[in-house]
Amino acid sequence: MGESDLRGLSDEALVHFELASERELAALSLRHRMGNLEDTSRLGKLRKGIARAKTLQAQREVAAGLERGALLRAHRSSFKGVVQSGAQQEAAGFLKGVADRLGLDEAQS
Repeated sequence: MGESDLRGLSDEALVHFELASERELAALSLRHRMGNLEDTSRLGKLRKGIARAKTLQAQREVAAGLERGALLRAHRSSFKGVVQSGAQQEAAGFLKGVADRLGLDEAQS
């Protein structure tokens, strides 16, 4: 998602984009370390997207006279960590399998 696309998002949607991107980055980083990631350029694209989102959040906070991180704190609780992309689904399935083998369930997480 480009900067112009991000500028059109509401504060809440911008924070949710950042959180979803960070979650996807963590999943893809794990796959990359395991040697199962085919498109490694996706890691850089995600990092740049996260940086753009954080920059826009900081600009909005300054413009509104808010303290640093205020938008993130305000909208983090409404984020639903829904796995959306195919890569995220694969990573989630892998992690679920690891948790099952270790005998962990959602109540312990």
